[in-house]
Amino acid sequence: MKSKYLPFEIVYEDRDIVVIDKPAGLLTTHTRLHGRAAREAQPTAENMLNAYVRKGQAKSRRQVFLVHRLDRETSGVMMFAKDASLADAIRERWGELTEKTYVADVEGRIEEESGAMESWLKEDDDGYRVRSVGRGDGAKFARTEWRRISLRGGNTRVEVALKTGRKNQIRVHFAEAGHPVVGDVKYGARKADGLHLRAVKLAFTHPLTGRRMVFEVPS
Repeated sequence: MKSKYLPFEIVYEDRDIVVIDKPAGLLTTHTRLHGRAAREAQPTAENMLNAYVRKGQAKSRRQVFLVHRLDRETSGVMMFAKDASLADAIRERWGELTEKTYVADVEGRIEEESGAMESWLKEDDDGYRVRSVGRGDGAKFARTEWRRISLRGGNTRVEVALKTGRKNQIRVHFAEAGHPVVGDVKYGARKADGLHLRAVKLAFTHPLTGRRMVFEVPS
């Protein structure tokens, strides 16, 4: 479903949540801008959804609340809550309530059929890059499980299940394994037609109703 307020598809919507198919290149939420007006004017999925739920009424108090993020260059299924307390409940139990699945094309041929990567991740001081470091000093544990889908020339298509949701996690783990995501120049890949990383499935247990919900978009 599309709206005049949105340049992307709504996958699902009810009174509690709205699920979208975020396009590559669109920020999830505002960057570190000074001033509320500047932040609210920035083209982000969050701001566009706020305009959508307000139906053009600038004084409306309706809004959406961020519960997780996708990198700007990553496309795919993403969920927002329509209530602050629900958003808090989802964030607090994110790892327990949700399962996220991605499809990625990575450079090089991976001969193994499946595997897992674990490390402790930490952002650089400027927040631009993330890397694996030793345990401690603010590093966060990350586990990435994957299975090979196909070999395509010199690249490999993989399905990835995130067991933790750290910034740039998939990109860092595959780059450090010698197989950066196709198009991920930031982490050492050759330039391509965009970042070949897409969130294709989000499975979610509603913290209030207990209902299990599954949202999928084409890969």
